[in-house]
Amino acid sequence: MNKISKLLSVIFLALTLTTLMGCAATPKQEGTGEYVDDSVITTKVKAAILGESTLKSAEINVETFKGTVQLSGFVSTQTQVNKAVEVTRQVSGVKSVRNSMHVK
Repeated sequence: MNKISKLLSVIFLALTLTTLMGCAATPKQEGTGEYVDDSVITTKVKAAILGESTLKSAEINVETFKGTVQLSGFVSTQTQVNKAVEVTRQVSGVKSVRNSMHVK
């Protein structure tokens, strides 16, 4: 009877650990709170870029993942690239900026 009890305990522990391992977050996924935070950051960055008169005509895409903002698209000058990065860094919540913009 004691062996059966130990065996059942081991099986229960193994099943519990297996279930918990499935709950672990991976670096490529984000929780709901992080997703909402990233959405807010993206919106703020887009608003800041549109609010900058020298960038209104630029075709800049903004994506955010865990506070890292990626800027992509096309601009007319290197000055616009630099200004977009500068404006983005000033937005609260931005941890870092990845620049993938191209000059036309």
